[in-house]
Amino acid sequence: MKKYVLLLAFSFFALVGFSQSLSHVTLSGATALKSFSFTTDQQAIIRISPDGAMLEWGVEMELGQVGYYQGRLLPFMGRVDYYGPEADEAFRGKVRTIGNCIITYYASFQPAAQKGKIKSIGSVLLDYYMDYDNEAYKGKLKTAGNLTISYYASFDNEAYRGKLKAVGNTSLSYYSVFDDKFNTGKIKSIGSFAYTWYNNFDRKELQGALKSGSTMQRINGVTYNIW
Repeated sequence: MKKYVLLLAFSFFALVGFSQSLSHVTLSGATALKSFSFTTDQQAIIRISPDGAMLEWGVEMELGQVGYYQGRLLPFMGRVDYYGPEADEAFRGKVRTIGNCIITYYASFQPAAQKGKIKSIGSVLLDYYMDYDNEAYKGKLKTAGNLTISYYASFDNEAYRGKLKAVGNTSLSYYSVFDDKFNTGKIKSIGSFAYTWYNNFDRKELQGALKSGSTMQRINGVTYNIW
């Protein structure tokens, strides 16, 4: 009996340990949200756009590997299947499985803010802001599993309205229009980690370049890429 209980406990923790999860958030040019990424139990990375469209999938390159460049994925060597002609028109022809990870989509009869967008990646359920939500973020990813995603609203400072505001308990801030012109809209902080940029008082060739802060920062289980 004790062995049976231990086996069940091991199976449970293995399932939790290898379940899909939000693993990466990428900001392009250190300003605009580019993608959310999920890692499967086969270590495939699935990237989706902020409004729930499939962008790409593959295997992450090691940082020390020759030829590595920002954001590049190696091909995923496992099986990839697609929804056939019998599927709902909203996701017909779209990716159905990547390895053993099943991907589902919102059907054609569902609201426009959801229709055709990714509904689940493995065990992670996704939802989106609806058409009646603020104009700056309607249609964008709202939840990924138990994580709530929020954005700056249309009434916020113009330098960061519509930008990513928080992923779960991790908040993001940006330099405003009142800051140096070279840095307006750039990331200022992610969680407790601050970013500073060379400004117009610095040498011309440095202006706008990153002065301090890591381009890859792992916070609360999510890696933030500032590319």
